[in-house]
Amino acid sequence: MLLASDIEVAQNIGFGIIAAVMVIGALSVVTSKNVVHAALSLVAVMAGAAAQYLLLAAEFVAVTQVLVYIGAVMVLFLFGVMLTRAKVGQETDLNNKGWVLGIPVALLMLGVMSYVLIKGFGDERIAGSGKGSLDGSTAALSDLIFKPYLLPFWALSFVLLAAVIGAIVLARKD
Repeated sequence: MLLASDIEVAQNIGFGIIAAVMVIGALSVVTSKNVVHAALSLVAVMAGAAAQYLLLAAEFVAVTQVLVYIGAVMVLFLFGVMLTRAKVGQETDLNNKGWVLGIPVALLMLGVMSYVLIKGFGDERIAGSGKGSLDGSTAALSDLIFKPYLLPFWALSFVLLAAVIGAIVLARKD
C-alpha cells in the first residue's frame, strides 16, 4: 500500500531525473556546433518541461506545451533551418567572441533572481486542493489563459506565419 509520503518521494525523484535531463539538454543546446542537434536538444528541454507539468498534475498545460512549443515552434524552427539552406554539419563560427563575459553575468543574474525570489516569497506555499486552485477545471484554466491573452496569441501566430513566409522567400531567391 502506497502512502502519501511515498508518492511525494517518487515525485521528487522524478523531478530530479527530469530536471537533470533538462539541464543536460540545455547545455547541449548552447554548446552544440550543429544547428539541428541544438534544435533537437531544445525539443528534449521542452519535453522535460511538459513532463514537469505532468508531475504537477497540470495535464492541460503539459499538452499545450507539447502542441505549441514542441509541435509548432520547433517545426517552424526546423523548417527555417531547412529553407534557408544552412550549412549541413558542424559550424565553427557560431560562438560570440565575448562568451567569457557571459559567464559572470549569468551567475550574477542567477544570484539576483534567487535573492529576489527567496526574499519575495520566503516560506509561502501555494494554496489549493493539490490539483491547483482551479480544482482541475480545464475550462476555467483555458479561460484564464486565453481571455486576456487572445490578442497576443493571435499576434504571435501571425509573427510565426510571417517568419515561415520570410524563410520561404529567402530560400527561393536564386
